[in-house]
Amino acid sequence: MMELPQGLIRLGARADSKADAIAQVAALLAANGNVTLGYEQAMLAREQQANTYLGSGIAIPHGTPETRQLIRQTGIAVLQVPGGVQWGAEGERVRLVVGIAAASDEHLDILRRLTRVLSDEALVEKLSTTNDPADIQEALTGERPAAAVSSSADLPYSALVTLPNPLGMHARPATMLANLVRSRGGRVRLTRAGPAEHGSERADATRLMEVLSLGLTRGTLLQVSADSPETLAAVTDAIQAGLGDDLSAPPPSTAPSRRAPEWVPHQVGATIEGVAAADGLVVGVTRQHIPRPLDVRDEPGDPAQEAARLDKALAAASAELNTVIADVGAKFGADKAAIFRAHQELLADEGIVQDTVTRILDGHGVAWAYREATATRIAQLQRLDDPTLAARAVDLSDVQRRVLRQLLGLREPEVPAGDPVILLAPDLTPSDTARLGPDTLLGFVTAQGGPTSHTAIIARGLGLPAVVAAGNGILEIPDGTPAILDGAAGRLYLNPSPADVQSARERQGVLERERAAARAARFEPATTRDGARIEVSANINRAADAPAALEAGAEGVGLMRTEFLFLERDTVPSEDEQEREYRAMAQALAGRPLIIRTLDIGGDKEVPYLGLAHEDNSFLGIRGIRLCFERPDLFLPQLRAVARVAKDFPNVHLMFPMISTLEDFRRARTMFDQVRAELDVPRVPLGVMIEVPSAALLAEALAPEVDFFSIGTNDLTQYTLAMDRLHPQLARQTDAMHPAVLQLIDLTVRAADRHGKWVGVCGGAAGDEVGALVLTGLGVKELSVSIPQIAGVKAALRARTLGELQALAQEALRQPGAEAVRALVRPPQSEGAPV
Repeated sequence: MMELPQGLIRLGARADSKADAIAQVAALLAANGNVTLGYEQAMLAREQQANTYLGSGIAIPHGTPETRQLIRQTGIAVLQVPGGVQWGAEGERVRLVVGIAAASDEHLDILRRLTRVLSDEALVEKLSTTNDPADIQEALTGERPAAAVSSSADLPYSALVTLPNPLGMHARPATMLANLVRSRGGRVRLTRAGPAEHGSERADATRLMEVLSLGLTRGTLLQVSADSPETLAAVTDAIQAGLGDDLSAPPPSTAPSRRAPEWVPHQVGATIEGVAAADGLVVGVTRQHIPRPLDVRDEPGDPAQEAARLDKALAAASAELNTVIADVGAKFGADKAAIFRAHQELLADEGIVQDTVTRILDGHGVAWAYREATATRIAQLQRLDDPTLAARAVDLSDVQRRVLRQLLGLREPEVPAGDPVILLAPDLTPSDTARLGPDTLLGFVTAQGGPTSHTAIIARGLGLPAVVAAGNGILEIPDGTPAILDGAAGRLYLNPSPADVQSARERQGVLERERAAARAARFEPATTRDGARIEVSANINRAADAPAALEAGAEGVGLMRTEFLFLERDTVPSEDEQEREYRAMAQALAGRPLIIRTLDIGGDKEVPYLGLAHEDNSFLGIRGIRLCFERPDLFLPQLRAVARVAKDFPNVHLMFPMISTLEDFRRARTMFDQVRAELDVPRVPLGVMIEVPSAALLAEALAPEVDFFSIGTNDLTQYTLAMDRLHPQLARQTDAMHPAVLQLIDLTVRAADRHGKWVGVCGGAAGDEVGALVLTGLGVKELSVSIPQIAGVKAALRARTLGELQALAQEALRQPGAEAVRALVRPPQSEGAPV
C-alpha cells in the first residue's frame, strides 16, 4: 500500500471551475516532487478526452498515458472542496477531487477503494466535510497515518533462498505463502535473483498471480524482502520447508508415457493417441463436452454500481468454492481440496481486482473488465517455459468462468443425466473434473492439456483414466460412439468389435486383481518363479521418508540423494547437521541397506549460494565427483559425517557420482580412507555410479577395486544418446531401453560378475516395469525405485522366471531401437512359455 502524505491532502479549498480544481491538484503533486509543472496541462488534455466524474461528488483527473515522462514518481493528491465545483455538462458537482500521477500500479488499490467509497453516501459526506486529513488517508489506503507501512520498494530486511519445490512455485505453495504473510500482518516481496527469465522480476508475496507469473522453478534463487526480521525468518523457513509440498517427490515427466500397451484390441474403427495422464482401462460411449461460450459484452454502467457487482460476484464465487473444497476434501483428501483453496486465492488476487477496477473507471462494464484483466494473466502464464507452471493457466481460466457466470447471472451447467461416459473435450478445468466425477465419467480425453495439470491430478485422485493432448480430431467424434479408453497407454479406441469389448472387460478384472494382489504382497521379496531373488529398494532424500518407504515394501534405501540437504537451504549444511540426517536414516532402516550418494551438484541441480561459475554445458562440466574434488571444503565434511555414522551402523554404504575414469574413483577412495583412518572407522563398502559411457567401458578395470556398481540410467541414457534429458523436444527420445544403453549396462554387469561384485540400478528405468524386467534379465541384482513403484515392480518380477527374463534381455540387445525393445514385453506366460 502506498502512503498518502498529509501534505498532499488540502481540506476546505475553494475552486471556481474544473480547471481551477485541476490546477490546485497538479500544484500539490508538483510541490511534493511527484510531477513536473507541465503535468497540469496533461491533466486538462485528458479531461477534454474523457469526463473523469465518478459519481457521488467525486472525480479523478489524471494525465494521458503519453505524458508519463512528466511523472517523477507515482503520486495521489486530494483536494476537498466542501462547496463543490461544477464538473460536467450535466450538472455534476464535485466536492472531492482525487488527482493521480500514475507512474506505476501503486495507485490501483486506491482506485479500488474509491469505488467502494462511492456506494457509501455517509462516508462520502464525511470525506467531503472532514477537518482531519487522517480520515481521507484511511478511506483511501486502509490505514491511519500512524500505522503507515513501508512501500514495497523499501523493505529493509532481506535474505537469499533457493526454491526447493519439485514443481516450482505453483499455486498451492504460493497460496500457503500468501496466507502466511497475511497472518503475520507483514509485507514480503519476492525477487528473482539474477537476470529475469519470465515476466516481471518481482512480486508481492500476497498476490498470487504476481508470484505465479515469475515462473519460479526448482533451484531458482530468490531474494526475499520483508518489513521485519521476524516475518523474514518465518517466510524463509517456510520456503525452505517446501510450503506444504513433498520435496522428495521427483518432478513429473511431461513426456508421453513410454509404456507399451499391455492390452491391444484386434479390430477397431480408429485409434487416437495422446499423452497418458491417469491409468485405467474403461469401456463405454463418448460424449462431447463443449463449454457454452460466455457472451461477455462491454456494457458500461455507473462505476460505483459496477464495483459493487464485482464484490458481490467475487463473494458468491468464493462461497461456491467453499462448498467444492468441503466436498473434494471429504471424498478425496485435503491435498486435492488444496487445489481449490488456491482457486480462492486467485479469486482474491489484488492485482486482478485492481486491474478490473481500473478498467471500470476507464468506462467499461464489469464483466468485460474482469474478462480482460484475467485474460491478460492467462496468456502470461501460458507463455511460461515450465510446462507445470504454464498449466496453471487452466486454473485461472476456471476461476474466470466461475466469476463471469456470477456477473452474467448464469447457473453452473447441469451434470448430464444417464450412465457414465467417456468425455471428450477441448480441455477440462479442475472444477469440471471434480463436479462431473466418477458418477458421470468413466474417463476423459482432452484435445489440449498436460499430465501435470490440476485436472490430471484430480483425475488420478478420482481413479479416472485420462488422456490429454490428443489433438482437435477428438472434437469431431459423434456422441454415443462406442469406445475403449486405455489411460496407461494414452490411447482411445473407437468402434471396437464385440470381441474386443469382451476382452477389455476381462482385462479390467485382471488389472484390479493385480493391483490388489501387489499391494497385499508388498512385503514379500521380489523372487522370480524359479527362485531368483531381486532386492527392491527406495530412492529417497531424507530420514523422514523412510517409514513410508518401508510401509510400501522397500527392502532398504538404494539411493539417498544427499544434495537435497544442500538444495533446501541457502547455506552449506554443517558436518554435524549432515551426520544427524544420515544417522536418523540408518536408524530408521533398522539394519537394512543404506546407500548414501555423495554430493551430486551441477547439471540440472544448481546451488546458487555456492558461487559456482556458470557453465554453458553444465552436464559436461563441474558436477558430481568433479565438484567434490574442486571443493574439498564441501566434500571432506560430508565424508566425515558419513564415516561417523558408518562407525555405528554397518548397513551404511557409500557411492560416488559421475565417475568417468579409474583415477576418479581412486582419488575419492583415498580421501575417504584418510577420513576413516582419522576417525578409526572400519571398512565401508564403496561403489561408483555408472552414469557415463566411459565408466561402463572401464567396468572391467573398476570392478576389482569397487564393492558394487549402481547404474544411473537417466544420465547414462543422455550421455550415450547425446540428448539432454531436460530438452523439451529431445527428452521424449531419451529412453533407457535403447539397445545402445542396454549394451553398456550388459558390459557393466558382465564385468562385475567376473569379479564377484553386484550391480544395482537407481535410475528411472528401474521403476519402469519393462525396464525392471529387462534389467533383471541382464543380471542386475538390485532395483531402487520411487516409493509408489515398489509394489508393482515386485509383483512384475514375481510373475516371471529368471530364464524368461534372460531370454528377453538377450533379444532386447539385438533390437534396433527402444520401441522395439518395449514391444517384446507381453503379459506373463505360464511356466516354460516364451515371454
